[in-house]
Amino acid sequence: MIDLGLYKGQRIAVMGLARSGLAAARALSEGGAEVLAWDDGEAGRNAATAVGITLTDLYNADLTGVTALVLSPGIPHTFPQPHPIAARAKAAGIPIIGDVELLARAQPDALYLGITGTNGKSTTTALTGHILKATGRQVEVGGNLGIPVLTFAPLGRGGIYVLEMSSYQLELTPSLGFDASVLLNVTPDHLDRHGGMDGYVAAKRLAFRTGAAAPVAILGNDDAHTRGMAEALRAEGGRRVVSISAEGKVPGGVYAVEGILVDDTEGKAAPVIDLSECPALPGRHNWQNACAAYALCRAAGVPANEIAGAMRSFPGLNHRQQAIATLDGVRFVNDSKATNADAAAKALGCYDAIYWILGGRAKEGGLAGLEEFMPRVRHAFLIGEATEEFAGWLAANKVPHSRCGDMDHAVPAAHQAAKADGAAGAVVLLSPACASFDQYPNFEVRGDAFVRCVNSLKGGAR
Repeated sequence: MIDLGLYKGQRIAVMGLARSGLAAARALSEGGAEVLAWDDGEAGRNAATAVGITLTDLYNADLTGVTALVLSPGIPHTFPQPHPIAARAKAAGIPIIGDVELLARAQPDALYLGITGTNGKSTTTALTGHILKATGRQVEVGGNLGIPVLTFAPLGRGGIYVLEMSSYQLELTPSLGFDASVLLNVTPDHLDRHGGMDGYVAAKRLAFRTGAAAPVAILGNDDAHTRGMAEALRAEGGRRVVSISAEGKVPGGVYAVEGILVDDTEGKAAPVIDLSECPALPGRHNWQNACAAYALCRAAGVPANEIAGAMRSFPGLNHRQQAIATLDGVRFVNDSKATNADAAAKALGCYDAIYWILGGRAKEGGLAGLEEFMPRVRHAFLIGEATEEFAGWLAANKVPHSRCGDMDHAVPAAHQAAKADGAAGAVVLLSPACASFDQYPNFEVRGDAFVRCVNSLKGGAR
């Protein structure tokens, strides 16, 4: 755990006691701070008391002398309206920060690599961490990926923190300037939390705050928002800007053409690796993830040949196009992390005979933009709140579909349909294009439910 002794004797409020908030409350308490901890949910409060954290009702507590409010990133502090505790803190002039800010203040001598973007950041974070570990670096990997940063080991000079950063976390980390950071892409997401697209883009740009001695900014070249931001950062100066692409050549950048990753940062257009040799990185979207991880690791001083060798052994991530089983000639793929249409597009583009399980709590825009992939979908199986909305969209796009309600009905129905059709290369794909919160607490639990359902089929498989 990170030593937060620099807060000894200070009054620090912590609002939200899930994974990151609970770790913050524990680290602050162990560091000698007076912690005022609260969660609106009984489960969070129970988890805190179970580890000896004293609860304080922050709605009514005296905030005199409180030097910071550590806010869990899922709690709004601006749009659509501030949480009442955040509003109290603002009115009292108390800074609102997150757990990553505490890490940055406590471990200022380490190297920090940041990864953000609407889609692909978890795979890029895990791949970057895998490369650095495989090549002998002292590394901790986490953040939005699910591992609370204050549970990390203290690394100090020579160590590397690889952090997946959501837009929420970036807003709560005012003093951290990454040594190298990447923005993969920007598509509409979380717009209610940022007051619209302009606010969302502005939050992502916070990944490129200056502060490090020689910062490197790595940006996707394949969408207009990131291209425009790269141009603005070059004009602003103060950092090296590297563009990456999975769509074509980028002079002076890192790109993949027909699956060959090329490094042109020194003007030599040097081929590095054929990404077909990396089975856990299928599809064009993963080419971009690989380019981003490569650029980050080069910024951290890892030689190109070592990066290529480590990429080949990357095992992939659960819930990101995770191969589960092949039953009766039908592959089952868990892509539960695809919580919006753009993320689902990445998986839909990888297969030709898809039995698609989708649905949940719809994001803004629904399934718009997925029309080009529908000829690949043999049948769709709907679950969750979005069933009727998505059924209308599928009907308009002439996609056969069934209303299944939940995972327990969708998985066997998809399996039976795929078996009956006998299509070559048939894939039952969970890629929901939705948040999970109507039926599951998070996408991981949803993905685990899919895996459980697939495993329950194995007894009857040939």
